Amino acid sequence: MSEVTDIVVPRLQKIQQQFGRLETDMSSLKEDMHLIKVRVTGLEENMAGMNRRMDKFEVRMERVERRLDLVEV
Repeated sequence: MSEVTDIVVPRLQKIQQQFGRLETDMSSLKEDMHLIKVRVTGLEENMAGMNRRMDKFEVRMERVERRLDLVEV
């Protein structure tokens, strides 16, 4: 029995250490993913704001063109 224990216990300890490292890595990945999601959300919000501004530019340009008689009505 002692021989089996001498072989199995170190293996199990090594596996336990590896799982510990994997848990640490997964935790780090979760944090990184959260930060990425926050940044992407910010980018999406900024893009929506820019699109609204660009839509206003188009409306304003049309008004200017009409005032200057550059466009057929």
